[in-house]
Amino acid sequence: MIHTLTAPKQWQQIDLLSDLHLGPDTPGTFARLERHLAETPAQAVLLLGDIFEVWVGDDSRHLPFEAGCAVMLKSASQRLDLFFMHGNRDFLLGTDMLAACGMTALPDPTVLAAFGQQWLLVHGDAQCLADTAYQLFRNQVRSPHWQAELLAQPLEARQALGRQMREGSRAAQAAQLMASDLDADVCRALLDEAGAKTMIHGHTHRPAEHDLGNGRKRVVLSDWDFDGMPTRGDVIRLSPAGLQRIPL
Repeated sequence: MIHTLTAPKQWQQIDLLSDLHLGPDTPGTFARLERHLAETPAQAVLLLGDIFEVWVGDDSRHLPFEAGCAVMLKSASQRLDLFFMHGNRDFLLGTDMLAACGMTALPDPTVLAAFGQQWLLVHGDAQCLADTAYQLFRNQVRSPHWQAELLAQPLEARQALGRQMREGSRAAQAAQLMASDLDADVCRALLDEAGAKTMIHGHTHRPAEHDLGNGRKRVVLSDWDFDGMPTRGDVIRLSPAGLQRIPL
């Protein structure tokens, strides 16, 4: 059964964003997120995965950059409801970091019941079935046994593995661009199961709107990059008026 998040009445605007890939070398993107969280008129912000470029365990929350992120998010949580869905880069983010940031975990997938509609929220990587090598890898790293063995290693060893996996992921993305897109039939079936007409997701870094037939569609969030030129990033805002894409 798909998890449902029911928006309380005080939520009149909800922001959804993903794929910031925050790290020590992304100060511009960090600053843009901090600014957005301070200025948004929304009452809730849902982070749909890959907020961090890599996450190798909650003990890394004490490192300088990660600690700064926790302070920034915790401050934002004092005025916003913050939710976090795991992505393919930060799937090891656990309860300690969630608490430090003032965030609530959001299962993948989740149905958001808001403004008289059902919105299906996913990160997007689980639906990229054509990328069979990645799906095998995903099944491995999401297993509790694999994660327990990894987290038992020293932090320095996990950081080195994270750098190695990140470089491998970049090479795979360049070589398998089309294979990394979501399977349309799987998306349609998931929408029907959820009783929703619109799927919102990130992961692919290809912001667009795709018609899935019979009134169904999937809306793709942009990744964020405010450290290079040109900059890019957007937010999907839900309100009683519907869905709006807001470029930053």
